[in-house]
Amino acid sequence: MSFSSLFESGESARNKSHFATLVTIAQSHEDLKPEEQVVLERFKSKLDISDADYAAILKNPAAYPVTPPTSADERIQWLHDLFKIVFADHEMDENEHRLLKKYATAIGYNDEDAQYLVARSVEIFSGHLNLEDYRYLLNKNR
Repeated sequence: MSFSSLFESGESARNKSHFATLVTIAQSHEDLKPEEQVVLERFKSKLDISDADYAAILKNPAAYPVTPPTSADERIQWLHDLFKIVFADHEMDENEHRLLKKYATAIGYNDEDAQYLVARSVEIFSGHLNLEDYRYLLNKNR
């Protein structure tokens, strides 16, 4: 481990953790689909993931444990991001559904809330919603 990596910012570590979660979900079936690859490239840029970290995370996403977000807004953002990668190919398989529940809990939701949010998000994410619409619909009728 390099000296500079000892002082990696919390935000950088969370971004790598989040990106690794996205990769894990994208790789939950045989191969990365082209649509998933496009979404991962966008998240690489958005989360400021270096080329070296990108390659390392793609090779072994399990090496990056989940580092939960620190705010409710961040948790919603991360959940939204997870659904964007799942629905990149316009379908969700059972393994992706299971992982969504697992990660919803890992990022800070209790079991009941995670179950609700994943079920509600599956209903909502049939279409491509922006983050503001996603937040509104998640909290509607609750």
